[in-house]
Amino acid sequence: MDRCKSLFVVTMEQHKKKQDNKMREIQIEKLVLNISVGKSGDELTKASKVLQDLADQKPVLSRAKYTIRSFSIKRNETIAVHATVRGEKAMELLKRGLKVKDLELRSSCFTQNGNFGFGLDEHIDMGIKFDPATGTYGLDFYVVLTRPGLRVKKRKRGRSHIGSRHKVTKEDAMKWFKERLSGTCLLYTSPSPRD
Repeated sequence: MDRCKSLFVVTMEQHKKKQDNKMREIQIEKLVLNISVGKSGDELTKASKVLQDLADQKPVLSRAKYTIRSFSIKRNETIAVHATVRGEKAMELLKRGLKVKDLELRSSCFTQNGNFGFGLDEHIDMGIKFDPATGTYGLDFYVVLTRPGLRVKKRKRGRSHIGSRHKVTKEDAMKWFKERLSGTCLLYTSPSPRD
């Protein structure tokens, strides 16, 4: 009986040590903001200005991979703008975007790699003043979550792999979302086909 108690105490201590480990803490690596206009020209320039005001940095133009005639898109035509934000600014923008969504995301928004994304219908919902000359644009958020030590996988010298226990999973990302951002994950079931 005493031996069982001591084993239980040891396992609880190991569990607490695992939680206190700084290398196990999940953090935001980057937040990617994307506005996809679907065509180049004046509208793309306006969308770029909106994204620059929002992220406080110059956005990058994205090109189309393929020609899609039904959408009048040619290959290598600039059709979208995106900006990658890191650090405290990323956390601040993420909180502002989630406030619009009432801190609720479907479980289908989370990937198996522990990343998640969502979209807003109008960028003015984030507190930006409406400008009739600019108009309104939809905005996509994509968040990449990691644990410290990812550099081991990406460095040039002494490169190694990251163990499966250290990778961020879908469940880890959902738990981080609930605890760190006080969000709620909604279970999404696909609608059943009608007879």
